[in-house]
Amino acid sequence: MNPVETPAPPRLAEYTTLRLGGPARRFVRATTSDDLVAAVREADAAGERVLLLGGGSNLVVADSGFPGTLIQVANTGWTRDGDVVEAAAGQEWDAFVAGLVAAGIGGLECLSGIPGSVGATPIQNVGAYGCEVAESIVSIELYDRAAREVRTVKADELGFAYRASVLKGTDSGVVLSVRFRVDPAGESAPIRYAELARTLGVEIGARVPAAAARAAVLGLRRGKGMVLDPADHDTWSAGSFFTNPIVPSADVEAVLQRITAVVGPDVAVPQYPADAGVKLSAAWLIERAGFAKGHPGPGARASLSTKHTLALTNRGTATTTDLLTLAREVRDGVRDRFGVTLHPEPLLIACSL
Repeated sequence: MNPVETPAPPRLAEYTTLRLGGPARRFVRATTSDDLVAAVREADAAGERVLLLGGGSNLVVADSGFPGTLIQVANTGWTRDGDVVEAAAGQEWDAFVAGLVAAGIGGLECLSGIPGSVGATPIQNVGAYGCEVAESIVSIELYDRAAREVRTVKADELGFAYRASVLKGTDSGVVLSVRFRVDPAGESAPIRYAELARTLGVEIGARVPAAAARAAVLGLRRGKGMVLDPADHDTWSAGSFFTNPIVPSADVEAVLQRITAVVGPDVAVPQYPADAGVKLSAAWLIERAGFAKGHPGPGARASLSTKHTLALTNRGTATTTDLLTLAREVRDGVRDRFGVTLHPEPLLIACSL
């Protein structure tokens, strides 16, 4: 197979979970790792800007589109060797997790229901319900665009941090596949998230059958509009739009005092340990800043999800401009009220906050 270029590039809205974004100048679909490398090399040789498209769940693309080559990463499948599974970058993430669980393999079930592709997971260290892929990734196969070679990058070289890695914010490397360490015995990762533990009826740190953990996670995510459903506009989103802010240690006392002055001394402020500081809940801050579930943006074409304040959604006729206007309102409202600046989790393509 060779990478396939379409004669009429589609709008990115057809490929993103937000259903937003204008056309690319050129569109290529790569169904194998070799095709993917070839497509990137060709675009690089032509001096073209490149945008890699997986599941489209972490992209906010300008209404004007992308002025370069859009390459759809469409290599799929996975193989297992003992307790290590290697999955192609274009493999749909949740189908991969579901396949592992169905085969009696544990380790990734707490990350069930997350939209997107396998190749995107190491880039932003995807995580949910107390787990992150950094805990399971062994290595990745990467095409190094500067060196023009394919190489293996081990997990300890990826600089994993909260929703970040050395790959985030750079296009110097193209993920071709990811290797994960799993549990062939079918036990879940330790349950660390209190809400999930309550749902499963277990103590923090317990392990349960992977299938039970997956079912519980999917139930919780559906209740928050975080499982894709074409009929539910609450799922026309990029998932959590803002990351949970990490306040540096030197600023924690002042920030907490400011928050307490607003919400009152009897209101507990959710906070969690983080490297060199404290992590706060973005959803909690958004709600306490006066933005309720369903808060509308311009013309109500975009709004906060009616199920979860951390998701910004397209109600069916929104533009990227509408969504970003709402995002700015929320970001500025939280900053003005609490002195905490929220940062977007999805990639902003040809647009900005």
